[in-house]
Amino acid sequence: MRKLLNTLYVTNPDVFLSKDGDNVVAKIENREVMRLPALNLESIVCFNNLGASKYLMAMCAEHNIGLCFLTSSGRFLARVTGGTNGNVLLRRKQYRLADDKDKALLISKIMIRGKIHNSRKIVERFKRDHVSSTEELSRVESISNILKVNMRQAMNTESANELRGVEGDAAVNYFSIFDDMIVAQKPAFTFIGRNRRPPRDRTNCLLSFVYTLLAHEMQSALETVGLDPYVGFLHTDRPGRAGLALDMMEELRAYMADRFVLSLINRKQVEAEDFVENGAENIIMNDGCKKTVLASWQKRKKDTMMHPFIKESVPIGLLPYIQAMLMARFLRGDLDNYPVFLVQ
Repeated sequence: MRKLLNTLYVTNPDVFLSKDGDNVVAKIENREVMRLPALNLESIVCFNNLGASKYLMAMCAEHNIGLCFLTSSGRFLARVTGGTNGNVLLRRKQYRLADDKDKALLISKIMIRGKIHNSRKIVERFKRDHVSSTEELSRVESISNILKVNMRQAMNTESANELRGVEGDAAVNYFSIFDDMIVAQKPAFTFIGRNRRPPRDRTNCLLSFVYTLLAHEMQSALETVGLDPYVGFLHTDRPGRAGLALDMMEELRAYMADRFVLSLINRKQVEAEDFVENGAENIIMNDGCKKTVLASWQKRKKDTMMHPFIKESVPIGLLPYIQAMLMARFLRGDLDNYPVFLVQ
């Protein structure tokens, strides 16, 4: 079992990262403010403006430490990778499968069905824990039933475009009830619908930020097991887009990201004043808010759950790595089907 190592988040814009021996060193105005052994790190996520030295980048690539750079608002900029490594036979199998439209569609159906299933579980959990009025109960049950239909529709699609259509419908249905699941801090966190690039309200700002974190971890997980994160089954090939990472994070969105964002709001871990306007209809988090979200994210990843397929209690932070490992086993022929992650 893979150990859950640490992720270093660099949020101070004035920090510069460098290498000293086998250590990662953070400096502000050439003054050392932190030093960490590289062996204790699994990835580094940089929101800073000054970046990192080329020697630190080389060390991260050599030791398979994920190093990515984001804007202060959390938009992905770049990721550092070294020479291509991993099992070439495994990657060749991945490429052949991705080029086989029928097989790629079948895997994509399994993933999207899993995504819709997990979204429905979030709705069902809300119904159990918070719904009290008859009117709200009727509305929530209606959405839950529609999502159940969407699950069947996903498995009956005959093309990738048709599957994307079902996924889009399911997302609209799921997010139509998302505002109901925000039970605190209204109207500051009222959710009208999903928007991004840029997010125009506080809830969407949180969702986009956390989705970026999850995508980074999914990409790191795929690289760790020797898969190419840029060659997916549903997300088409596009330069710079990690298609497989985006495919595989779909099944984890509801459980790892959406539940986490709802918890941040409903437990009042973030508040309205933690967000500021950044131009017309653009909301971003202030530095204190980012630190709160990142610290809570790290803490959440240490919580444990029973994995539905391997039947072991594992830290939530290992879910991307477990699913990447299962995908690799499926591609090698050790498993008959890819066991998508399903919330119980």
